[in-house]
Amino acid sequence: MHIYTPDIGIDLGSSNTMVYVRDRGIVINEPSLVMVEGSNRRTLHAVGDEAARSSGRTLDTQMVIHPIRNGVISDFDMTALMIKYFLRKAVGVSNVFKPRVIVSVPAGMDDINRKALAEAVRVSKITKIHLMEKPLAAALGSNLPAWDPVGSMVVDIGGGTTDVAVISLGGLVVSQSIPVGGQKMDEAIINHIKREFKMLIGDRTAEHIKIDLGAAMPMAEERSRRIRGRDLLTPQNMEIEYTSRQAYQAIHEPCRAIVKAIRWVLERTPPELCADILRTGIHLTGGGAQLSGMDQFIATELGIPVLVAREPGDCTVQGLGHIVQNVSLYTQIGRMPPMG
Repeated sequence: MHIYTPDIGIDLGSSNTMVYVRDRGIVINEPSLVMVEGSNRRTLHAVGDEAARSSGRTLDTQMVIHPIRNGVISDFDMTALMIKYFLRKAVGVSNVFKPRVIVSVPAGMDDINRKALAEAVRVSKITKIHLMEKPLAAALGSNLPAWDPVGSMVVDIGGGTTDVAVISLGGLVVSQSIPVGGQKMDEAIINHIKREFKMLIGDRTAEHIKIDLGAAMPMAEERSRRIRGRDLLTPQNMEIEYTSRQAYQAIHEPCRAIVKAIRWVLERTPPELCADILRTGIHLTGGGAQLSGMDQFIATELGIPVLVAREPGDCTVQGLGHIVQNVSLYTQIGRMPPMG
């Protein structure tokens, strides 16, 4: 029996789950979705990519579930099954023999939700579970001087949450996590189209609109695309022309909520660290950092330089990967994340 137990990092997000295995890198990057079926809708049918392909096309006895919402567990059993599935897919059944697992969590997650998350991982017979705040992991993944006595500000815009934190000496000095991210932007587009055109669209269509037309600031050249959905007034399908200006109007409020959170953190940051941030700028990570004009919007609102990390969607899991690649070093210097 193969008993090699690689250290593993899991970025468990509301939209996507990414798994980093020591010496192998990122081996899983799939939607955080579970498809169930049966009369009680608790029988597991598909997870991740397979569940995403069926989203919006399920039978009456089937349902696609988001077990993680706004960064916390909304369905414990389905979360535990999803984690178990991803772990087995990442390292195989014979390998899962008490490996050490480091999981990212939103900044400021309360003890109840931290314990629930640790228990969901523990279902897979994992006993060594460490929890690490997303902004700190993202800072490490962005090659920021997280352990130095200087201030770095990270804004991690994920699917379910946006985590804002000022980091210094390997810890979070000031932080805030808000339930606003890519999914809230998708919901804003769905509601805008429903309100303005009396048409209903699905989550996947809204996400495609956000990626294609969405922007935090008005685009210099307006773009448009044809959108198909269901007429709310008649039992028929309908088609509309949706523009980038309309998409901007739809997601403007979620973007402003992110700026408000950044301002809240800055107002509570010690002056010396604020000076460092003014000099080095705000660093954007997470999938939402790729929204067109987001960096420019934040910089204009706050008057502070804003930089988007290289491959921002991978920063958190790469930071976890940095830890699992150097576990002995971090254990020796007492820098390992706390146990869950």
